[in-house]
Amino acid sequence: MNEALPPQDILAALAGIVGAAHVVTDHDLIAGHLVEPRGLYHGRALGLVRPASTQETAQTVALCNDLRVPLVPQGGNTGLVGGQTPDASGRQIILSLQRMNRVREIDISANAMIVEAGVTLANVQAAAQEVDRLFPLSLASEGTCTIGGNLSTNAGGVAVIAYGNARDLVTGLEVVLADGRVMNGLSKLRKDNTGYDLKNLFIGAEGTLGIITAAALRLFPNPRSMATAFVGVAEPGEALRLLDIARQFAGAGVTSFELLPRLGIDFVLAHSSARDPLASKHAWYALIELSSQLTTGLDETMAAMLQAAIEQGVIEDATIAATLEQREAFWFLREFLPEAQRHEGGSIKHDISVPIGAAPAFLARAREAAEAFMPGIRVLPFGHLGDGNIHFNISQPLGADTAAFLAQWEAMNEVVHGIVEQFQGSISAEHGIGRLKRELLKRTKDPVALDVMRMLKSTLDPRGILNPGKML
Repeated sequence: MNEALPPQDILAALAGIVGAAHVVTDHDLIAGHLVEPRGLYHGRALGLVRPASTQETAQTVALCNDLRVPLVPQGGNTGLVGGQTPDASGRQIILSLQRMNRVREIDISANAMIVEAGVTLANVQAAAQEVDRLFPLSLASEGTCTIGGNLSTNAGGVAVIAYGNARDLVTGLEVVLADGRVMNGLSKLRKDNTGYDLKNLFIGAEGTLGIITAAALRLFPNPRSMATAFVGVAEPGEALRLLDIARQFAGAGVTSFELLPRLGIDFVLAHSSARDPLASKHAWYALIELSSQLTTGLDETMAAMLQAAIEQGVIEDATIAATLEQREAFWFLREFLPEAQRHEGGSIKHDISVPIGAAPAFLARAREAAEAFMPGIRVLPFGHLGDGNIHFNISQPLGADTAAFLAQWEAMNEVVHGIVEQFQGSISAEHGIGRLKRELLKRTKDPVALDVMRMLKSTLDPRGILNPGKML
């Protein structure tokens, strides 16, 4: 930060760009922007700046670069690794793009749409639905998170098995660079081999290389039918066998495949009005969803698939949603699980991925290691088994002191991530690095890859104003 220029002069200069009403310094008004959802990181800020256009964003970034004022870009503030939270210095500016919330264009023939970074994921989905198209990225926070944040963290979600991560849903980006220049790459082309694929430098970079202000997104045909089943299985290996059977029957029509332990169901039932999905309890559950462009026959495909799984001894019981309400009830059991865990006291969370076929062995070995490290813990692994992404969460022992339990966060990370490394997995599957995993990245990333990342950072942001202290 430029020590020669008083803070009030910096804020006045910013107000000259975005308007005084959109440079917010009142602590009560910006308090919600100073802490991330889990409360792990609290910060202070010089102010919150809310540009309404790419031009205002570019001018804001250029000014901050000239004055060496650090910027922390923030979308819906739903990130879970502290990447959107300012530090404790009180010298950083929070750059919120929530006013940039226009859908600029929908091109049905190209199956593409161009949206600004501040559009919420739910509104992107709704805009696609209005033209009978699907934007498949789906997250529990979709009513609040923004597409800019989704792309900055390369968000995953429950449909990666069929459509890929956020990165796979983008054909082009508009990005403000650290010096205020605008890279206009809002291409709707599916094929474009004119040099480096620059958009992928910024997707997943958490705002450390540039500020995403708009994106060209891929759309898909809207499914005409869906079939959803809740299935009881004895162990994760059987769930993987079930996935193989589902693909034999439905192929690419398998659009979600989630794994839940019985403990997770018990947590949800204890803290909501949900009902047990099956007549008897099972050690593990799979939530399967099939989608099709055909209007009929999908329930029959699901039933045939489940019958084959029963005959092969793969599943213990299953039920198919007969109504939209029942489908929503099935998904509630999955989506409410993180909130239910919160009511059970402290939890140490891991967002990891391993090769899909290694998931059962990883789960067994990681559970054994975690329970040996801290007897009495309640291991709660759940998530996107279809793409190898497991949220290996650990709830505190019953009656334990929450603060003492959470003090073991880093030590437990060492245990769990050590098992991840044995399986050549990733310590961050879909949530990003931020502040939470910055030091861990240094220990687990290939050293040459880290050097390349640092070179990119120094080239694109030589003054280090873009989200400093995050990722690197």
